[in-house]
Amino acid sequence: MAKSKSPDMTKGNITAQLLLFFFPILLGTFFQQLYNTADAVIVGQNVGKLGLAAVGGTTSTLINLFIGIFVGLSSGFSVIISQHFGAKNHRLVSECVHTAIMFSLIVGIVVSILGAIFSKTMLSYMNVPEDIMPMAIPYLQIYFLGLAPNLIYNMGAGLLRAVSDSKTPLIFLIISCFINIILDILLIKYMGMGVVGAAVATVTSQVVSAILVIVVLSRRKDALRLFIRKLHINFSELRKMVSIGTAAGMQSAMYTIANILIQASINTLGTDTIAAFTAYGKIDTLFWMTIQSLGISVTTFTGQNFGYGNKERVKKGIIHGMILSVVITGIVMLLLKLFGRSIYTLFTNDKSVLDIGTAMLNFMVVAFPTYITIEIFSGSLRGIGDSWIPMIMTASGVCVLRIRWIIVMVPKYPNIFTILWAYPLSWITTSILFIIYMFLFSKMRRWLKDNIY
Repeated sequence: MAKSKSPDMTKGNITAQLLLFFFPILLGTFFQQLYNTADAVIVGQNVGKLGLAAVGGTTSTLINLFIGIFVGLSSGFSVIISQHFGAKNHRLVSECVHTAIMFSLIVGIVVSILGAIFSKTMLSYMNVPEDIMPMAIPYLQIYFLGLAPNLIYNMGAGLLRAVSDSKTPLIFLIISCFINIILDILLIKYMGMGVVGAAVATVTSQVVSAILVIVVLSRRKDALRLFIRKLHINFSELRKMVSIGTAAGMQSAMYTIANILIQASINTLGTDTIAAFTAYGKIDTLFWMTIQSLGISVTTFTGQNFGYGNKERVKKGIIHGMILSVVITGIVMLLLKLFGRSIYTLFTNDKSVLDIGTAMLNFMVVAFPTYITIEIFSGSLRGIGDSWIPMIMTASGVCVLRIRWIIVMVPKYPNIFTILWAYPLSWITTSILFIIYMFLFSKMRRWLKDNIY
């Protein structure tokens, strides 16, 4: 087996390595969000606020539920592969690669079929207004039918990042993003296909990114090389990867389920509020894609150094990750406070939607710092395979609290700000739980102190 050319995160300047790994992930996430946002922008400008509400809001939340579960599962694959890579065990890296791609293919086909069949039922349960349903149903069905390539790409990108290659997935996303935007303009603006055109454009771009990731994996000269004819399931490694990934997948699912209840509450406030919340969901991704990209960087860094057995480097990586997250969050907050309303005008010029959306954004931006600890601590804990307790804390602090808040408080005070308060309250509570766990009870603390592994 040829020696891997991927960067080795077990040595070198910590901050520099985190940033070098972070920026390609950030740019990749930006382009991933850009082709989703392009749908909303082009639909909003050419179809109107009903189309904007149809391609975002409820449909986006449902799509994120399924993709989030799988991305969470794939994070378990990335953790195990990064540990094997750090330990220089090329045979097990290869076993995990073939298992991961086969697993994503099977799951993708099953979810695509079931999602397309039950799209209308899911939308009905979420109180989607009747005037939006004729657009939302075909958009969601087409998106589900093209979900398998999305899952294959996400798994392949996770495998590359596990061995410190965050640049290649970035290139794929840039290509697929421009394909999506070009098709959006062609199908929506010039061919008048509306939200169906948006769905077709997105699915086509995802097919391209899936093909690219398979081709690159097949041409690598190291342990990550993929042989299509050798695709199989190694159940021993699959159990390890799924054990870690299931916790992350459940955590993502619980986040989204809580957000589904929030979306269902927002759906009762009218089309203007739904459209405003849809655009807000695209705008605040500037924060989420930065903080989550840094979390992925910390996970990979921790996983490789844990596999290598370097305790001091793991500890410093967490500290450097926290410092970087504070600085980055501050920059994002400033940008959104200064230019938030201007960004909203990319989606719509409807004054009512702009007023509601700007008020949402100004409220939420100041709460962003309360989430930092959750992302960095959970990322580092996941890097050493400690994922179940963080998942339980997230379920308690985020999901249960949000659901309880929506059920109890929103009926008493049915307005958008009552709904939005569910976010900062849950972030603060969960951050406190993570701080207590990390410093008093976690496997990380015991490993750093006693080297129990």
